[in-house]
Amino acid sequence: MGARAACKGRGRTLCQCRMHVVVCSTYWKDIKAAPSKTLGDDTGTETAYSVLPVLRRTWGSYVVLFVSLGALCLLVPVSAVSEPREWDAFVPITDYEGGGTPQGEEVEWVGLSVEESTQSRDPHLPSHTHAEAIRISDDLVVTSDHWDQSSFQPSSAFSAPDLGILIADSYKGPGNSDTRSNKELPILLWWSENLFPHFPGHTERIDCSSSSCLVTKSKSVKLHKRTKSIIFYGTDFRAYEAPLPRLPHQTWALFHEESPMNNFVLSHLPGIRLFNYTATFRRESDYPLTLQWLPTVDYLWHPAIPLVEKNTWRQNGYAPVLYMQSHCDVPSDRDRYVKELMKYLQVDSYGQCLNNRRFSSKRLEDTSSATTEDPEFMAFTARYKFHLALENALCSDYMTEKLWRPMHLGAIPIYRGSPLVRDWMPNNHSIILVDDFASPKELADFILYLDQNDEEYQKYMDYKKPGGTTNAFLLESLERREWGVNDMTAPNYLNGFECFICDRENARIALERTNKKTRGKSPLPDPRIVNNTHMGCPMPVPGLMTVEELPENDSWKQMWLQDYWQSLDQAEALTAMIHRNEKSQDKFWDFMHEMYIKRSMNH
Repeated sequence: MGARAACKGRGRTLCQCRMHVVVCSTYWKDIKAAPSKTLGDDTGTETAYSVLPVLRRTWGSYVVLFVSLGALCLLVPVSAVSEPREWDAFVPITDYEGGGTPQGEEVEWVGLSVEESTQSRDPHLPSHTHAEAIRISDDLVVTSDHWDQSSFQPSSAFSAPDLGILIADSYKGPGNSDTRSNKELPILLWWSENLFPHFPGHTERIDCSSSSCLVTKSKSVKLHKRTKSIIFYGTDFRAYEAPLPRLPHQTWALFHEESPMNNFVLSHLPGIRLFNYTATFRRESDYPLTLQWLPTVDYLWHPAIPLVEKNTWRQNGYAPVLYMQSHCDVPSDRDRYVKELMKYLQVDSYGQCLNNRRFSSKRLEDTSSATTEDPEFMAFTARYKFHLALENALCSDYMTEKLWRPMHLGAIPIYRGSPLVRDWMPNNHSIILVDDFASPKELADFILYLDQNDEEYQKYMDYKKPGGTTNAFLLESLERREWGVNDMTAPNYLNGFECFICDRENARIALERTNKKTRGKSPLPDPRIVNNTHMGCPMPVPGLMTVEELPENDSWKQMWLQDYWQSLDQAEALTAMIHRNEKSQDKFWDFMHEMYIKRSMNH
């Protein structure tokens, strides 16, 4: 599942769940009922929903649903002052010149401080502290007996049964000589309600490789001068709920390992530039998660079912190609392509999308088992010679289990997704790319050729042989990453990203303190603002034809193109509010309308 459990089962509506099409958005003219979608084998990378939104870019829709805005969106204005800063997180225009804690939110330290780790301990071992609590505010309590209890909600590449081994020890790395008490540490605030990579409680001390921090999910400290960074989960990031005012002493960090379709706000430059640190699937990210679905290179070397056995299954009526999707109508428009491919080639489709086959096992009919590497499911799908591996959205470096699982099983992926996927393949002859063929018929002819020529087919399995994995970039990337997948010897990527931010924020604080002591003679850290290479996903395109060739009433065209471009309006609206030093979200939809009018005048 995703780093924070998918929307299904959380008792939330579509509009609350998908931040870029929200019920309080005045872009909505109507919401048409559609068949309920189940997550199927896309559970880990997509957000489920059960209605088909149809967006209309008309001012009338702003008026019609403005009442819904007041009824459904709880926007609480806040006012605060922050300590003056010379380094701007986002270069906001701010009149917050006061020092100390925010007005109206006086924070007092009471209670007992937590005993620090003894310096005589092995720095590689967990730091033992007494089970005493220290109160930052009425809502923020740090309990020190956390090293053997911290675990996180399942992330994309982890299944629920794996949670038992996902224990995140708090330890001081060999370079961490931080002797500060908890009340002196910078605070990192997780903004998303349902994602906090520690359990139990809502506040933890983390001891990272070179420094220490407090991390919390308590929003009561959002205006505190020691709250140095706010961490957002990309799928849950909503422009109309972002904390305002944007304080100049705080950085914003983005964690987004899921599909681009979950939040197109982040695919536009005004949206991604809101952040100072990122952990995304893009290799250009500060903390790349590109290979989150590939545990180790050994995963690729798993023995394949002998080809003679696969051919026997073919003779027994199996199609050469397997398609398994239960999340239909996605930005990549994959079903449109597969439907055309089926005219020229037998495809066994077991999911809810284009379904034409049923599982022999009743238990496997719930295709959510596809994300857990269920042994029965894996054994069944391994019988197929080819797997259609079509991502739900197209973006550089966005690669999921749809790609890596067939390679693990010894099937040839027929892939469409990241245009740079070849950079990550074990060798130059291991997958079939849909975009290499002029038409579905041309692709079908090539698949049938391989299906009938064992020697040519077998060449696609060379990467499983000793010395067959020749891509040094792939091997070096796996070796270099500091987080692990189901690996007890390495941190998970949520806790790893926390420490990445913690160490950099402490370094920033140290430089600023030195600059202040030397009265400006020592340098300040350079302003750090993310660019489009950290996400930057393109506008969705249809699975076949061009946008211009599709009829105006095409449901895919109505949904995803509107979704993509109105997300830009949201990003620009929030950016404008930050620059104008807005102190609450009360005027967000006014700013949205301003962006809409501006865009209309430019076209």
